[in-house]
Formats: sequence, structure tokens, C-alpha cells
Amino acid sequence: MGCPGEWEFVMAKTKRKAERARSAVKSRTKKSRTKKRTKSAKSAQARPKHRFTVSHHREADFDRGLRTYAKYRDLGIAPATGGMVQAHVIRFIPPFRPEEVSTPHYHDVDFQMIYVLKGWYKTEFEGEGVHTFKAGSCWIQPSRIKHTVLGYSDDCELLEIILPADFETVTLAKS
Repeated sequence: MGCPGEWEFVMAKTKRKAERARSAVKSRTKKSRTKKRTKSAKSAQARPKHRFTVSHHREADFDRGLRTYAKYRDLGIAPATGGMVQAHVIRFIPPFRPEEVSTPHYHDVDFQMIYVLKGWYKTEFEGEGVHTFKAGSCWIQPSRIKHTVLGYSDDCELLEIILPADFETVTLAKS
């Protein structure tokens, strides 16, 4: 940089470039925030409005449900979410009888999560193998994954959360 003032000229040019780059980043960030807000507002409109609900434990609330070898306590989430989510406690009826319980099946759902509240539960998932879950264990069961119950303890209780509340269970032929 031999000419007088050339250094200042180069620095001024570099400074303007940096300002333009910062301005472009701010503009993109602002646009993405606007898109996120718009997307968030759209999804809020698509979902049903949720109501506050409470479910306290009562033994009388356990009823026979989907399976003859278990009792279900509905937690009242489906009506509170407009059918978006179902949540229930499953209490298995002892003793475990493979001839009644071990039927391969899958659930056509968008989401299914199970948490072991008490005891243990053993099941086999197609492509995932056999798993034994104990109190405190949790798993996500992908939609339509074929599975078979292989056993449960006499005191087994599970919390199951499913989307949507109304879903289909498909029973498969035993191999």
C-alpha cells in the first residue's frame, strides 16, 4: 500500500462489506422468525383447543378395555384434547397366560409412548428383538411396529400415551 490514503480506502471498503453482510444476516433472521411465527399460528389453528382436566386415582375407575387380560383407567385426556391424545393406565390381570396374551399385533397410531409404573413387562418387537421393561422404563413404539407380549409381573402397571385418541389395533396371525 504505497499511495497516501490507500490504506484508509481499503479499510473503508472492508468496513462497508462487513456492514452489508451483517445487514443481510439480520434480514434473513427476521424473515425466519416471521416464518416461525406464521407456522406456529397455523399449527395452533389446526389443533383443537385443549381444556384443563384432572384425574385422581380411584380403584373404581379401572375397567375392562381393549384386552381381556388387562384393566384400563382412562385419564380423561381424549375429551380434554378434542380427540388428539389418549392417555390411560393399564393394569395387567395375573397370571400371565401366553395362550391368551401372546398374540402378535400392531397399532395404527401417529405416536405411542409407554412408561412402566410398577412391576415389569416383556415384549418382542419386529426388527428390535425382545425387551424387558422394569418400573421406570419408557419406550416409544413406532406406528405399525409388530409386537407380541411375552410376559408381565403380577403387579404390572403401564402408562400409555397415544395420538390420536381414536386408533386401530390390528391383530395378526400367530406364527
